[in-house]
Amino acid sequence: MKKTCLLGILLLCTVAAAPAQRKKLLAIGEVKGYQHDSVSHALATLEKLGRQTELWDTYIRTDSQLITKKKLEANAKNLDYFDAVFFYTTGELDLDAEQKASLLSFVRDDGKGFLGAHSATDTFYQWPEYGDLIGAYFDQHPWNQVHVGIRVEDRNFPATAHFSPYFAIYDEIYQFKAPYSRDKLHILMSVDPKTVDLNNPRVHRTDHDFAVTWTHNYGKGRVFYSSLGHREEVWDRSDIQTMWIEALKWAMRIPDSRP
Repeated sequence: MKKTCLLGILLLCTVAAAPAQRKKLLAIGEVKGYQHDSVSHALATLEKLGRQTELWDTYIRTDSQLITKKKLEANAKNLDYFDAVFFYTTGELDLDAEQKASLLSFVRDDGKGFLGAHSATDTFYQWPEYGDLIGAYFDQHPWNQVHVGIRVEDRNFPATAHFSPYFAIYDEIYQFKAPYSRDKLHILMSVDPKTVDLNNPRVHRTDHDFAVTWTHNYGKGRVFYSSLGHREEVWDRSDIQTMWIEALKWAMRIPDSRP
């Protein structure tokens, strides 16, 4: 009887001590337009953060082959294997109709995560459903790379809780167009309009609403986007790395991230 009890206790301890299975992130840096030098560093940073935190494994690709729910040959994984997809992309990528439907279903129906950085909003202009997924489309960067003040609008969200209410950064700042809407998106960060030239002729937003980072739910899934990251050194900032760690935890529903 004592041996049975002891064995049971040991088994319980073993189960309790077993490490949680790491999530799987598919990080895509496919480019069909402007070539951002920071793409490689961005993807490598996410891979490094996954290893350091022991929370996820990153599969880095520069093509879209794995964005499908079809069975793939030669040990290739399809979307069913992953918990989230990350885009640092540009232009009209080579997705066929099945792949597009699979990506939307992956987020909307399967409840998985989708994350985008910088030029992910400069992608798939000819696919309106993608605009609804990512939340907005790029509409020029009126100031190119600039020193700018960032207002943190929500310091309760896990990915922005560590920021001060206001911080400065040097990066390329985007302006967004439809389907951008504060009624549909949860804005986490925005540009302080007092820190940019509003008389620049390429400024199209008369409301001076220059969002930087947001989230929203897409069906059952979670979407996170930040336009920061044009410059490689932005990815080396500890506050930005913490933002991406918490964003990935939230998108992939890793326990201990807040709802």
